[in-house]
Amino acid sequence: MPTVTPAGNWLLVGIATQQLWQLRGDQVQSHYDISTASNGVGELNGSECTPRGWHRIRARIGDGLPQAAVLRGRRFTGETWTPELHAQHPNRDWILSRILWLCGNEPGFNRGGNVDSQRRYIYFHGTPDSEPMGEPRSHGCIRLRNADMMALFERTRAGTPVFISETA
Repeated sequence: MPTVTPAGNWLLVGIATQQLWQLRGDQVQSHYDISTASNGVGELNGSECTPRGWHRIRARIGDGLPQAAVLRGRRFTGETWTPELHAQHPNRDWILSRILWLCGNEPGFNRGGNVDSQRRYIYFHGTPDSEPMGEPRSHGCIRLRNADMMALFERTRAGTPVFISETA
């Protein structure tokens, strides 16, 4: 857990609980079930782990797109996720609806070199609603249900602090 609580809006990711809390100071504004990395926590490039520590929202991607819009390489493909599209591409790591791209704030831990969260393309993003929440199943990102991702996106600005806690 962070030793200092930001005064304004911030996000707390709980790896142990598979929960995301949106806070203003120490007051919970909203919370969501999430799914973090099936490989656990870690910062190394190529680990497919969810990085820990302080981050910030570097970029907001997908404003104005339909819910379940398919994003690849942070760009809209023109597709909207359906079970039929999923069946055509069963091995695709679906990034849907919106992206909040993370940048590490701790040099040598989650920023720079081979531990850089931004260069690892670590995001908050939507996922097919058929995917379970509350259990680690991602490749390092923080997955949310599409409706939850849309709500979080609307309430979150670039620069918002994010703390990813292994124990929360």
